[in-house]
Amino acid sequence: MNEQIFIEIEEASVQKNGKMVCGDVFLSRKLKNEKRTIAVLSDGLGSGIKANILATMTANMAMSFTVNDQPVERSARSIINTLPEDSVRKISYASFTIVDIALDGATRIIEYGNPQFFVLRNDEIIVPESVKQEVEELFSYRFDAQMGDRIILFSDGVTQSGIGKQDMPFGWGDKKLKAFTQSYVHNNQDISAYKLSHRILAEALKNDGYTAADDISCAVIYLRRPRKLLISTGPPYTPENDERLATSIKEFQGIKIICGGTTAQIVSKLWKKDIDVDINSACHELPPSASMEGVNLITEGILTLGKLSSFLEEGNTDSVPGDNPAKQIYSLLMENDQINILAGTSINPSHQDPNLPEELEIRRNVVKKIARILEVKYLKEVIVNYI
Repeated sequence: MNEQIFIEIEEASVQKNGKMVCGDVFLSRKLKNEKRTIAVLSDGLGSGIKANILATMTANMAMSFTVNDQPVERSARSIINTLPEDSVRKISYASFTIVDIALDGATRIIEYGNPQFFVLRNDEIIVPESVKQEVEELFSYRFDAQMGDRIILFSDGVTQSGIGKQDMPFGWGDKKLKAFTQSYVHNNQDISAYKLSHRILAEALKNDGYTAADDISCAVIYLRRPRKLLISTGPPYTPENDERLATSIKEFQGIKIICGGTTAQIVSKLWKKDIDVDINSACHELPPSASMEGVNLITEGILTLGKLSSFLEEGNTDSVPGDNPAKQIYSLLMENDQINILAGTSINPSHQDPNLPEELEIRRNVVKKIARILEVKYLKEVIVNYI
């Protein structure tokens, strides 16, 4: 494989009903210089705050050891010896799965106590051979991932969902989970890691009667060609660059979003295309979105980007009703990998008014914040150009 591959990683989780936090913790990180991507899923024993603290500690240790290429046995022993042991069941207070994958496909996975991961490749379920380690319940796997592979990780809240029901007395189980995933991807060949992880979570939650009987987490790692998205926001510093702006948007190969009424008007005029406002997308916080031939979405500028930044920090838009324009951008961002931001540097005088809310920052600062969140939290490849 080569540089044209993108490793998409997404996770979906829900805490046990009645608990404040999830006892499962997922971390992911890209090491650009080493061309490696690392993901860790840890499941704290039990549920609630105590489980979350122990899983957080485990996941952070596992991430640190893996980033620093520590030997498997030594890393596992350090983690296990650090965690307390349940006095009754005589087991560690947290389990974990570590994935270390390079851009050339070389993959190492380490499991301790978690359900066994699986790989979906060309509609076939693959479980690579494991090597048993000296530490009890610790397994390691090495294999070459291929373009199109999906690596599925999950906590036992997934396989044990629905336990006690007549049609699944012992829970959903490994076989039914694999069959469900295999069938769903077969019918949705291009489904992203984001959507697949949320779909598996939704099915597990359905098994529990929509009341989670345990913490439920599913992570999907998808190796694919990068999907590209462009956000153009703000007019150029000088009108002489308007044509360059319009051409850059027209020639971009991928999803195109324009954030800002002035920017949209420039493009509309130069392309000789009409802008149609979608009144149904109006909400009390933001002006409505619009459409134009050749562009996937048009929204207002600084307010919408500010709201988008908040959504990205929070990690979801589940509590937002309707067709909020910032929510629309968020959904498109989650479906794409290489995010290009074309930011105009013309200053709108209204955004310098000291009477406006503090969060209404200058466009450039908002763009920088969004780019940073996309890179660090969502592992997107972000390119920002100013015009």
